[in-house]
Amino acid sequence: MLERVHVPLPGRAYDVMIGPGLLDVAGKHIAPLLRRPRVAVISDETVAGLHLETLRAGLAADGIEMQALILPAGEATKCWAELTRCVEWLLDQQVERGDVVVAFGGGVIGDLVGFAAAVLRRGVRFVQIPTSLLAQVDSSVGGKTGINTQHGKNLVGAFHQPSMVLADTSVLGTLRPRDFLAGYGEVVKYGLLGDAAFFDWLEVQGTALAAGDGPARVEAVRRAVQMKADIVVRDETEQGERALLNLGHTFGHALEAATGYSNRLLHGEGVSIGCALAFELSSRMGLCAQEAPSRLRAHLREMGMKVDLADIEGDLPDAESLLALMGQDKKVVEGQLRFILARGIGEAFVTGDVVRDDVLAVLSDALAQR
Repeated sequence: MLERVHVPLPGRAYDVMIGPGLLDVAGKHIAPLLRRPRVAVISDETVAGLHLETLRAGLAADGIEMQALILPAGEATKCWAELTRCVEWLLDQQVERGDVVVAFGGGVIGDLVGFAAAVLRRGVRFVQIPTSLLAQVDSSVGGKTGINTQHGKNLVGAFHQPSMVLADTSVLGTLRPRDFLAGYGEVVKYGLLGDAAFFDWLEVQGTALAAGDGPARVEAVRRAVQMKADIVVRDETEQGERALLNLGHTFGHALEAATGYSNRLLHGEGVSIGCALAFELSSRMGLCAQEAPSRLRAHLREMGMKVDLADIEGDLPDAESLLALMGQDKKVVEGQLRFILARGIGEAFVTGDVVRDDVLAVLSDALAQR
C-alpha cells in the first residue's frame, strides 16, 4: 500500500513516499542519496521516545550509521537559539555538503531542521521524515523552512527543497487525538481551496480517518500531497498561486500569536478556525452563499475540531488587536494584507480587495460569541 508522489521541480525533483512501515525500510530509500553510510538525525523528545530506535534499526538494516540530536517538543523550539544549536551540532558531527541531514518529527522539526540544512555550508541536502498528520500533508512538502521570531511565525527562513520525504502513515497511530485532528485542519484545507470532490470524500471518510482507517489515511495524505506538489511546481516561491495554500492561515497565525504559540492553540487548530473565519468573511462579502461556511463548520464540528474563537480557552485580545497581529503576516504586500477567500467550497482565490471594517466585524462577532 505504498504510494509515491513525484515533485518534478527542475534540477531539484524528489519523491514523497506514503504508506505504513516506511521507518522499517528507511535505509533502503535513503541509501541511494548517500556518499558515505551515515546520517545526522534531528528529532524532538516526544518523537524520539516513540520512534527513534525504529528509525535507527531501519537505517542499520542497510548499513547506515545514525547520530541524533534530540530537541524539546513544541512550537517554542522554532527559534534562533535552537537553530544555532542545530547548526553547531551538525558542524560538530562534521556534516559535509555531500552528506544528508534527516528531519524526524512534526512541522516544527521539519521547518527548523530544513532551515539549518539550508544555511549549513550554504546548503546541504536533507530528508523529511514527518511524523504528524500536519507535517505529512503540508509542511514536509514544498521546501518552506524557517523559524518564528517575536514578530510572528515563519518570518525568517529559506526555500530549501528536501531530497526525499518518507511519510510513514503507521506512526500516525501514536498521535494524541488532539494532534491528529489539528493535522486534519490542513487536510480539509486542500478540499476547500481547490478540490470540492476531495471535501465531499472527507465528509464521508473523515470519521473513519480519525478512528484509524489505514487505507483512508494513506489516500488522504496522497491526495493532499499531490495537490500541494502540483501547486509548488507551478509557483515554488509563492509569487502567486501558492499563496492559496495559506487558506485559513492569515486568521490562524494571528490567533497563534495572540495565544503565545502555546498549547492553548495548536497550528492546525488555528488553521481550522481560520478557514471557518475566511469562509464567513467570504459569505459576508457576498462572494459565496452562507451554505458554504455552514457546511464547513458542520463537518469540523462532526470531527470534534475547534471551529470558533469560543473554542479557544483563556482571554483573547480585542478585534483591533487581532487585526494588528494579522498585519505582521508574510502575506502583506506593499502594506496591504492579502486574504485567501472563497466563492464556494473548492473555489479559493487570493485578493487584497478586502474592506478593513468587514474583517473587524467578523472578528468582533466571533469574539462576542465567546
